[in-house]
Amino acid sequence: MSAEQDLRLERDGQLAFITVNRPAARNSFTYEMYARMAALCDEVAREDGVRVVIMRGAGEEAFIAGSDIGQFVDFRTADQARAYEAHVERAIGAFEALPKPTIAVLKGSVTGSGAAYATVADIRIGAPNLRVGVPIARTLGNALSMRNVARMVDTLGVATAKEMLLTARLLDADECARRGLVSEIVPLDRIDRRAREIADQIASLAPLTLRATKLAVLRTIEARRAALGDGADLVALAYTSEDFREGVRAFMEKRAPRWSGR
Repeated sequence: MSAEQDLRLERDGQLAFITVNRPAARNSFTYEMYARMAALCDEVAREDGVRVVIMRGAGEEAFIAGSDIGQFVDFRTADQARAYEAHVERAIGAFEALPKPTIAVLKGSVTGSGAAYATVADIRIGAPNLRVGVPIARTLGNALSMRNVARMVDTLGVATAKEMLLTARLLDADECARRGLVSEIVPLDRIDRRAREIADQIASLAPLTLRATKLAVLRTIEARRAALGDGADLVALAYTSEDFREGVRAFMEKRAPRWSGR
C-alpha cells in the first residue's frame, strides 16, 4: 500500500483522526509514513475547524510497533543514521507541536517510535492489552535520539525511563496506569468510543485558551531541552556498529541476535 493508505487522515466535525493502517505489519512505520505524518500534522495545524486530533492504530494488536526493520538493511554510514533520525524527529516533533489537543488511543504494542508518539500526545488512554517500551537493546542494537530519550524522561520520570530502557522490558497496562503514562484503562470494545467522548468534551472548550495553554507547556518543555544538543554522536555510534547490523540480520532471519559489543 502507499503511504496515503498506510496513514489515513479523516475528519468528523471538529475532530481529526490519524489512523496508522498497517495492521499486518503491527502498524510499523516506513520512511514514507514518517514524511506523511509530518505533512498531515502541518495540514491539520492550519485547519481552524479542527479542535482535537485523535491518533490510533488499525486493529487491536498494535498502536505502532516502531519502525519497519527492513528499511535498515542497507544502513552503513553515520550520515545515513543522522539523516534517518532527523527524518523521524520531524514526524514526531510535528505531532508534539500541534497547537491543538491530541489524544493517543493505545492498544497492544506501543514500541520504539510508537512509544515516542505516545509520550508526546497530550492525553493517553490504554486498552488492557497495552504493552509499552523501547526494547532496542534486546532486539535491534540501535539508539534513541536525545529528544526521544528526553521525552521518555519527561513523561515517565528518570527512574522509570532508565529502568525501562536499560532492561529493554515492556510496561503492561496496569504499570502504565500506575506510572502515569495513561490516564485510564478502557476495554477494547469501548476505548475508541471513550476517546471520542474525551475529544468531544475538549472540543466544547475555548479553543484559543487551549491553544495558548498547550503552547505554553511546549515552550516550558523546549526551554528545558535547549541545552541537550542533538546527540548525533550517540546515534552514529550505535547505527554504524556491527551489533546494529547483526540486530537487523537477526530480525530478518527470525532469530535471537548475538551481540559482540562492536
